[in-house]
Amino acid sequence: MSKRAAILQSNYIPWKGYFDLINSVDEFIILDEVQYTKNDWRNRNKIKTPEGLFWLTIPVLSKGNFGNKISEIRIKDTNWQEKHWKSIVVNYARAKCFNEYRNIFEELYSGTDTHLLSEINLKFIHAINAILGIKTKISMSCDFRLLDAKTERLIDLCKQVQADEYISGPAAKDYIVEELFKEANIKLTWMDYSGYGEYSQLHPPFNHFVSIIDLIFNEGKDSTKFMKTFNHA
Repeated sequence: MSKRAAILQSNYIPWKGYFDLINSVDEFIILDEVQYTKNDWRNRNKIKTPEGLFWLTIPVLSKGNFGNKISEIRIKDTNWQEKHWKSIVVNYARAKCFNEYRNIFEELYSGTDTHLLSEINLKFIHAINAILGIKTKISMSCDFRLLDAKTERLIDLCKQVQADEYISGPAAKDYIVEELFKEANIKLTWMDYSGYGEYSQLHPPFNHFVSIIDLIFNEGKDSTKFMKTFNHA
């Protein structure tokens, strides 16, 4: 029986493509035992506002943090939770499905008491998977042997979870050595993020590259109809 796997670093309230990738595989490994990158998607994402795109950023400690693994990154304080939630309410209160999911997200923000960024991201990812009906097994890289070389590390992780197909985002084409996957007899498939349909998004012009919460608040139970890996029958 074939098994598909994908491996990515954790992101804060990721865009819809992140969840399409999770939904396309049998096991999704969050690779947080690698170096944290500043000004990346690890601790921030974008929402729509009447004035344009706006970054929701979790403040992380700068001293002693950079150069550390993502799993070791600590946040500065808990004030970010109230600030983020207020920004979400101000900009999505008029969205047609906001009230349906308001309590879920309000509790996510008010009930988050960890100071580790990776744990915060994981909590939101699990909650959003539940909203979308994604059943994929989520694993953490700390539970596996990790090789140093990037492509070899991915191949070895696939072997550890007994996956014979690896689904990768297109950005990894910059470093993945495809021949090594062939030699390991693991099928390499590239995720295609093109061709997404537009939904009823507040605050035009339309933008696909915002947090998944934008889609959820605007389309609710119909969110998966605007994603690529769900059965729309």
